[in-house]
Amino acid sequence: MEAALIIFALMLLTVVGLGAYLTVKAVGAAKRGVERTVAQARRSVEDTTLRAKSFGQVGVAGALAQLRLDLRTSMRATQQALAEGAQVDASLRESLALYERLSAHGHELDGELKRLEQEPDRQRTAELLPDLRERAAKIIQAADSLRWAARDRARRFAEDDISLLSEQIEMESGALRDWSREPVDDLAAAAAEWDATQAAAPAPAPKPTPASPPAALNPPAPTMQYPWQKAPRPESAG
Repeated sequence: MEAALIIFALMLLTVVGLGAYLTVKAVGAAKRGVERTVAQARRSVEDTTLRAKSFGQVGVAGALAQLRLDLRTSMRATQQALAEGAQVDASLRESLALYERLSAHGHELDGELKRLEQEPDRQRTAELLPDLRERAAKIIQAADSLRWAARDRARRFAEDDISLLSEQIEMESGALRDWSREPVDDLAAAAAEWDATQAAAPAPAPKPTPASPPAALNPPAPTMQYPWQKAPRPESAG
Protein backbone atom coordinates (compact mmCIF):
# COMPACT_ATOMS: atom_id res chain seq x y z
CA MET A 1 0.00 0.00 0.00
CA GLU A 2 2.81 2.40 0.89
CA ALA A 3 4.58 1.60 -2.42
CA ALA A 4 1.43 2.42 -4.36
CA LEU A 5 1.10 5.74 -2.55
CA ILE A 6 4.73 6.60 -3.28
CA ILE A 7 4.28 5.76 -6.97
CA PHE A 8 1.09 7.85 -7.12
CA ALA A 9 2.85 10.78 -5.44
CA LEU A 10 5.77 10.56 -7.89
CA MET A 11 3.40 10.47 -10.84
CA LEU A 12 1.50 13.47 -9.46
CA LEU A 13 4.72 15.42 -8.99
CA THR A 14 5.82 14.52 -12.52
CA VAL A 15 2.54 15.72 -14.00
CA VAL A 16 2.65 18.94 -11.99
CA GLY A 17 6.28 19.57 -12.94
CA LEU A 18 5.59 18.90 -16.62
CA GLY A 19 2.60 21.21 -16.53
CA ALA A 20 4.64 23.96 -14.92
CA TYR A 21 7.42 23.51 -17.50
CA LEU A 22 4.98 23.70 -20.40
CA THR A 23 3.34 26.75 -18.86
CA VAL A 24 6.68 28.53 -18.52
CA LYS A 25 7.59 27.63 -22.11
CA ALA A 26 4.22 28.88 -23.38
CA VAL A 27 4.53 32.11 -21.42
CA GLY A 28 8.07 32.64 -22.69
CA ALA A 29 7.03 31.99 -26.29
CA ALA A 30 4.08 34.36 -25.95
CA LYS A 31 6.34 36.99 -24.39
CA ARG A 32 8.88 36.67 -27.20
CA GLY A 33 6.08 36.89 -29.73
CA VAL A 34 4.77 40.07 -28.12
CA GLU A 35 8.28 41.52 -27.99
CA ARG A 36 8.83 40.76 -31.68
CA THR A 37 5.49 42.33 -32.54
CA VAL A 38 6.24 45.44 -30.51
CA ALA A 39 9.72 45.71 -32.02
CA GLN A 40 8.36 45.36 -35.54
CA ALA A 41 5.69 47.95 -34.86
CA ARG A 42 8.29 50.31 -33.40
CA ARG A 43 10.55 49.87 -36.42
CA SER A 44 7.65 50.47 -38.78
CA VAL A 45 6.69 53.68 -36.98
CA GLU A 46 10.30 54.87 -36.90
CA ASP A 47 10.82 54.10 -40.59
CA THR A 48 7.64 55.97 -41.47
CA THR A 49 8.82 58.92 -39.42
CA LEU A 50 12.25 58.91 -41.06
CA ARG A 51 10.66 58.71 -44.50
CA ALA A 52 8.45 61.67 -43.69
CA LYS A 53 11.45 63.66 -42.39
CA SER A 54 13.57 62.86 -45.44
CA PHE A 55 10.85 64.20 -47.75
CA GLY A 56 9.48 66.99 -45.57
CA GLN A 57 12.64 68.52 -44.17
CA VAL A 58 15.62 70.07 -45.88
CA GLY A 59 19.14 70.69 -44.74
CA VAL A 60 20.85 68.74 -41.99
CA ALA A 61 17.70 67.18 -40.52
CA GLY A 62 16.58 65.78 -43.86
CA ALA A 63 20.08 64.47 -44.63
CA LEU A 64 20.31 62.68 -41.28
CA ALA A 65 16.89 61.11 -41.75
CA GLN A 66 17.77 59.90 -45.26
CA LEU A 67 21.05 58.39 -44.04
CA ARG A 68 19.27 56.50 -41.28
CA LEU A 69 16.55 55.32 -43.63
CA ASP A 70 19.04 54.05 -46.25
CA LEU A 71 21.15 52.33 -43.60
CA ARG A 72 18.23 50.60 -41.90
CA THR A 73 16.65 49.49 -45.19
CA SER A 74 19.86 47.91 -46.49
CA MET A 75 20.70 46.16 -43.22
CA ARG A 76 17.19 44.76 -42.77
CA ALA A 77 17.02 43.44 -46.34
CA THR A 78 20.43 41.76 -45.96
CA GLN A 79 19.48 40.16 -42.66
CA GLN A 80 16.29 38.71 -44.14
CA ALA A 81 18.05 37.38 -47.25
CA LEU A 82 20.81 35.69 -45.25
CA ALA A 83 18.43 34.23 -42.67
CA GLU A 84 16.19 32.72 -45.34
CA GLY A 85 19.14 31.41 -47.34
CA ALA A 86 20.83 29.83 -44.31
CA GLN A 87 17.79 27.58 -43.80
CA VAL A 88 18.61 25.70 -47.03
CA ASP A 89 22.32 26.50 -47.45
CA ALA A 90 24.50 25.90 -44.39
CA SER A 91 27.45 27.75 -45.93
CA LEU A 92 25.59 31.04 -45.46
CA ARG A 93 26.01 30.75 -41.69
CA GLU A 94 29.49 32.17 -42.06
CA SER A 95 27.95 35.07 -43.96
CA LEU A 96 25.50 35.55 -41.11
CA ALA A 97 28.42 35.78 -38.68
CA LEU A 98 29.99 38.48 -40.84
CA TYR A 99 26.67 40.27 -41.00
CA GLU A 100 26.41 40.29 -37.20
CA ARG A 101 29.76 42.08 -37.00
CA LEU A 102 28.67 44.52 -39.67
CA SER A 103 25.33 45.00 -37.91
CA ALA A 104 27.13 46.15 -34.77
CA HIS A 105 28.73 49.00 -36.75
CA GLY A 106 25.37 49.76 -38.33
CA HIS A 107 23.63 50.03 -34.96
CA GLU A 108 26.41 52.26 -33.67
CA LEU A 109 26.11 54.60 -36.64
CA ASP A 110 22.32 54.62 -36.47
CA GLY A 111 22.44 55.55 -32.82
CA GLU A 112 24.90 58.36 -33.54
CA LEU A 113 22.70 59.70 -36.33
CA LYS A 114 19.67 59.54 -34.06
CA ARG A 115 21.44 61.57 -31.38
CA LEU A 116 22.53 64.14 -33.95
CA GLU A 117 18.89 64.62 -34.95
CA GLN A 118 18.38 66.21 -31.51
CA GLU A 119 21.60 68.23 -31.67
CA PRO A 120 20.82 71.95 -31.59
CA ASP A 121 24.16 72.94 -33.13
CA ARG A 122 23.29 72.40 -36.78
CA GLN A 123 26.54 73.89 -38.01
CA ARG A 124 28.62 71.36 -36.10
CA THR A 125 26.35 68.55 -37.33
CA ALA A 126 26.74 69.76 -40.91
CA GLU A 127 30.52 69.55 -40.55
CA LEU A 128 30.16 65.90 -39.48
CA LEU A 129 27.90 64.96 -42.40
CA PRO A 130 30.66 64.02 -44.94
CA ASP A 131 32.25 61.58 -42.51
CA LEU A 132 28.84 60.17 -41.57
CA ARG A 133 27.91 59.68 -45.22
CA GLU A 134 31.22 57.89 -45.89
CA ARG A 135 30.71 55.53 -42.94
CA ALA A 136 27.12 54.83 -43.96
CA ALA A 137 28.16 54.22 -47.57
CA LYS A 138 30.77 51.63 -46.50
CA ILE A 139 28.32 49.79 -44.31
CA ILE A 140 25.57 49.86 -46.94
CA GLN A 141 27.97 48.68 -49.66
CA ALA A 142 29.14 45.75 -47.51
CA ALA A 143 25.57 44.78 -46.65
CA ASP A 144 24.49 44.99 -50.28
CA SER A 145 27.45 42.84 -51.32
CA LEU A 146 26.51 40.12 -48.84
CA ARG A 147 22.85 40.23 -49.88
CA TRP A 148 23.44 40.04 -53.61
CA ALA A 149 26.07 37.31 -53.21
CA ALA A 150 23.56 35.21 -51.26
CA ARG A 151 20.87 35.81 -53.88
CA ASP A 152 23.23 34.98 -56.75
CA ARG A 153 24.22 31.76 -54.99
CA ALA A 154 20.60 30.74 -54.46
CA ARG A 155 19.74 31.55 -58.08
CA ARG A 156 22.71 29.52 -59.36
CA PHE A 157 21.67 26.52 -57.26
CA ALA A 158 18.12 26.83 -58.57
CA GLU A 159 19.33 26.94 -62.18
CA ASP A 160 21.57 23.89 -61.70
CA ASP A 161 18.74 21.97 -60.05
CA ILE A 162 16.34 22.87 -62.89
CA SER A 163 18.89 21.74 -65.50
CA LEU A 164 19.47 18.42 -63.74
CA LEU A 165 15.76 17.90 -63.28
CA SER A 166 15.11 18.62 -66.98
CA GLU A 167 17.70 16.02 -68.02
CA GLN A 168 16.15 13.42 -65.73
CA ILE A 169 12.67 14.17 -67.06
CA GLU A 170 13.89 13.82 -70.67
CA MET A 171 15.45 10.44 -69.88
CA GLU A 172 12.31 9.27 -68.12
CA SER A 173 10.12 10.45 -71.00
CA GLY A 174 12.26 8.53 -73.51
CA ALA A 175 12.05 5.40 -71.39
CA LEU A 176 8.27 5.70 -71.14
CA ARG A 177 7.94 6.06 -74.89
CA ASP A 178 10.05 2.92 -75.50
CA TRP A 179 8.04 0.85 -73.02
CA SER A 180 4.66 1.90 -74.33
CA ARG A 181 5.45 1.26 -78.04
CA GLU A 182 4.54 -2.16 -79.53
CA PRO A 183 4.86 -1.79 -83.33
CA VAL A 184 3.39 -4.33 -85.73
CA ASP A 185 6.84 -5.03 -87.19
CA ASP A 186 8.08 -6.21 -83.80
CA LEU A 187 5.09 -8.54 -83.43
CA ALA A 188 5.63 -9.93 -86.95
CA ALA A 189 9.32 -10.49 -86.24
CA ALA A 190 8.46 -12.33 -83.04
CA ALA A 191 5.97 -14.56 -84.91
CA ALA A 192 8.54 -15.36 -87.64
CA GLU A 193 11.11 -16.27 -85.03
CA TRP A 194 8.62 -18.59 -83.36
CA ASP A 195 7.84 -20.31 -86.69
CA ALA A 196 11.53 -20.78 -87.43
CA THR A 197 12.07 -22.34 -84.04
CA GLN A 198 9.22 -24.77 -84.57
CA ALA A 199 10.52 -25.73 -88.05
CA ALA A 200 14.02 -26.41 -86.75
CA ALA A 201 12.73 -28.77 -84.07
CA PRO A 202 13.15 -32.56 -84.91
CA ALA A 203 10.05 -34.28 -86.29
CA PRO A 204 8.43 -36.78 -83.94
CA ALA A 205 9.07 -40.49 -84.67
CA PRO A 206 6.13 -42.29 -86.45
CA LYS A 207 4.03 -44.50 -84.29
CA PRO A 208 4.57 -48.29 -84.96
CA THR A 209 1.84 -50.11 -86.90
CA PRO A 210 0.10 -52.61 -84.64
CA ALA A 211 1.07 -56.25 -85.49
CA SER A 212 -1.57 -58.71 -86.74
CA PRO A 213 -3.18 -60.76 -84.03
CA PRO A 214 -1.82 -64.26 -83.32
CA ALA A 215 -2.93 -67.11 -85.57
CA ALA A 216 -4.82 -68.75 -82.75
CA LEU A 217 -7.17 -65.86 -82.78
CA ASN A 218 -7.86 -66.13 -86.54
CA PRO A 219 -11.03 -67.94 -87.54
CA PRO A 220 -10.38 -71.50 -88.92
CA ALA A 221 -10.22 -71.78 -92.68
CA PRO A 222 -13.07 -73.79 -94.29
CA THR A 223 -12.24 -77.48 -94.97
CA MET A 224 -11.94 -78.35 -98.63
CA GLN A 225 -14.17 -81.21 -99.84
CA TYR A 226 -12.72 -83.40 -102.59
CA PRO A 227 -14.97 -85.53 -104.90
CA TRP A 228 -13.35 -88.84 -103.97
CA GLN A 229 -14.14 -88.38 -100.32
CA LYS A 230 -17.23 -89.99 -98.98
CA ALA A 231 -19.83 -87.85 -97.38
CA PRO A 232 -19.75 -88.19 -93.60
CA ARG A 233 -22.44 -90.25 -92.10
CA PRO A 234 -25.03 -88.68 -89.94
CA GLU A 235 -24.13 -90.76 -86.90
CA SER A 236 -20.45 -89.78 -87.11
CA ALA A 237 -21.26 -86.07 -86.98
CA GLY A 238 -22.15 -86.37 -83.32
